[in-house]
Amino acid sequence: MDRRSFLKNSALGGTAAAASALAAPAYAQGKRTLTMVTTWGRGLAGVHDSAQYCADAITAATDGQLTVELKAAGELVGAFEVFDAVSSGQADLFHGVDYYFMGQHPALSFFSQVPFGMTFQEFNNWFDHNGGRELADELYSIFGLKSFPAGNTGPQSGGWYAKEMNGVEDFQGLKFRMPGQGGQVMGKLGASVQNLPGSEVYQALASGAIDGTEWIGPWADEKAGFQEITKFYYTGGFHEPGPNLNLNLNLDIYESLTPTHHTIIENVTRSCNLWTMSLFMANNAAALQRLQSGGVQVLEFSDGIWDAFGAAAEEVVGQNMDDDLYKSCYDSYMTSLKSSATWASRSEGTFLAQRNRVVGL
Repeated sequence: MDRRSFLKNSALGGTAAAASALAAPAYAQGKRTLTMVTTWGRGLAGVHDSAQYCADAITAATDGQLTVELKAAGELVGAFEVFDAVSSGQADLFHGVDYYFMGQHPALSFFSQVPFGMTFQEFNNWFDHNGGRELADELYSIFGLKSFPAGNTGPQSGGWYAKEMNGVEDFQGLKFRMPGQGGQVMGKLGASVQNLPGSEVYQALASGAIDGTEWIGPWADEKAGFQEITKFYYTGGFHEPGPNLNLNLNLDIYESLTPTHHTIIENVTRSCNLWTMSLFMANNAAALQRLQSGGVQVLEFSDGIWDAFGAAAEEVVGQNMDDDLYKSCYDSYMTSLKSSATWASRSEGTFLAQRNRVVGL
């Protein structure tokens, strides 16, 4: 039995009760209702908005032929159970960030974020024009999924800490929330890394279960209320310079849709990708100013800490090369990154440096 057939006949990540609670797509007079689950708690700034945008836009663009019903994390399945729920056919699609599911396959990191990796634009270059889409189809089909980029938060902040981080030694024993390969980097620096869904982070920080956390950026972090607990905020982060959010559909469900619906889903996710990125970038600067006015100390890591991040990241991202698909993704990703970064540094990079100098930004 192949992997896809196994997944279709297994209630992965859930119980029989959970399976019975999640029905197959509902049909009524040629219309279908699709259940979307997410890795986001309802109301989490930006990321839940992104999932809701996708659901509403697909419903509107298909004139109700496809009605996408969103269930936030915990409403049907937990945040870390959505991959298995959709892969096994218990739910129809999910919106989330896929480094949460690297246990399924480490190459999922390339389609969410790797440390010192791609920015928003660089990822889109790779996915649309330099081989990323084809590798995504190969990877996600193993799990019975069809994946589309459907959101990006832009550069994420280095995080909130209970104290200033003056040297690499300060990470030793630090209880820190950071998922994905970024968390593996922190672990190599001696941190005790926690992988928590976004909706659980505030309480963990407030209770002392963790000493610090990264989340997204000033706007989403302010909405989450971390400034109520700690005042040390590092704005530059190594771990997620352009984290990609995905809309992942059960492949059987996707293949049962019409070509018109396929086109609509692709166009909606493209729109959601840009809309989400713009939402965060439009709000971050004002939020950072409010945080500073409220007494938050805005800090940057020292060059020595950045160097330690870089050395550990090279080791982490270079793991798993014995897996052929991981290596294929790595080689393709890095080739595209080098190409995009070379041009961007000589064009946009030069322009931004000179613009900021000339106009005094």
